[in-house]
Amino acid sequence: MTDLDWLFARQRFGVHPGLTRVRALLARLGDPQRAFRTVLVGGTNGKGSTAATLAAMLKAGGERAGLFTSPHLTRFSERFVVAGRERPEEEVLAALHRVRPHAEAVEASFFEIVTALGCLLFAEAGITTAVMEVGLGGRLDATNALDPGLSVITNVALDHTEILGDTREAIAREKAGILRAGRPAVTGMAADLLPILEAQGADLWALGREVKVEALPLGWAGWDVRVGMPKTALTFRTPLLGAHGARNAALAAAAAHRLGVGEEAIHAGAANVRWPGRLEVLPWRGGRVLLDGAHNPDGAQALAEALRGLGVERLPIVFGAVADKDIAGVAEALRPLASEVILTRAVLSPRAADPAALAPSFAEVPMRLADTPADALDRLPPAGLAVVCGSLYLIGEVRPLLLGGVGEGRERWQ
Repeated sequence: MTDLDWLFARQRFGVHPGLTRVRALLARLGDPQRAFRTVLVGGTNGKGSTAATLAAMLKAGGERAGLFTSPHLTRFSERFVVAGRERPEEEVLAALHRVRPHAEAVEASFFEIVTALGCLLFAEAGITTAVMEVGLGGRLDATNALDPGLSVITNVALDHTEILGDTREAIAREKAGILRAGRPAVTGMAADLLPILEAQGADLWALGREVKVEALPLGWAGWDVRVGMPKTALTFRTPLLGAHGARNAALAAAAAHRLGVGEEAIHAGAANVRWPGRLEVLPWRGGRVLLDGAHNPDGAQALAEALRGLGVERLPIVFGAVADKDIAGVAEALRPLASEVILTRAVLSPRAADPAALAPSFAEVPMRLADTPADALDRLPPAGLAVVCGSLYLIGEVRPLLLGGVGEGRERWQ
């Protein structure tokens, strides 16, 4: 069994919150996370685009920035980016080979191994700052074994309730675990939950309070954004779509400012950010397909609002989801926009719901079932705009089909 086969097989063992194993693994590797400054980016939705935007701003400011994100779409090495470039596959595999015996010794989980691997790759690449997207929750997530100089929490919504709790307050307490007393933090969390964050003693800036955001829509080109902060204001343009895209870019700008990044670099980084698979538009057979990983009700509502903001009233939607998600809640947000729904599943994800099981949630909409993502794309009208959304595993299988490439071909659990 290759090292990558071994690692992917560990996905089946699930998520095991806790910091003991990952700390032991990092120690056996020489604590590579101590070689660079760390920013942790958590939240229910939007943490990936916020992290990517912040890393782009740091890079534009002259930093050798690392970006750690999850899950990947089509290649495992997507998770590890240095100075805007994905680490070469051979480098990732060589590092994994060195990590494996230590991971086996401490019985580390899939995500714990990936986190430690990212730290090792970043340290050996000589980065100055690592922007680390939190995997699940925060307090007991493997990334929280690092010691952040600044933390970002995008928002809180009901997701992963079987692990994090079934109320917004319970989830907020888990997210708040990435904050550090006396250190800067930035959040877009709702005002009623801010006391939970403030209890951690961080130097907290919140959107709508210390950070004022104004955004001017530019249609499919994105947003012009103005961010007012204590004693300063910044303006920039972001290509991220949706009002939530503008807010995420504003969070990244506030975080960058607190890290000492200048306005010109914030402007340049925001303009150059790309975040595949999230409100990403790609051509397809004379038309366009918009990809988005809207996998929970809040994400689906944000997608629906983004489409309405772009003047889209009704369009075909290809949808597939992981079976344990709030599918009815997602469908409720999407149904008013759907001229028809094509239900499918990510072939490589054993967690994917059977398309027939999704059907009751879309009973009021013209509907077809497709066995595979390729079949679903073949059933789209030959022109116009369509949406493919739901599970990021589905997006990871559809995106190579649109681009004429080949996916990784490995089973996906995490």
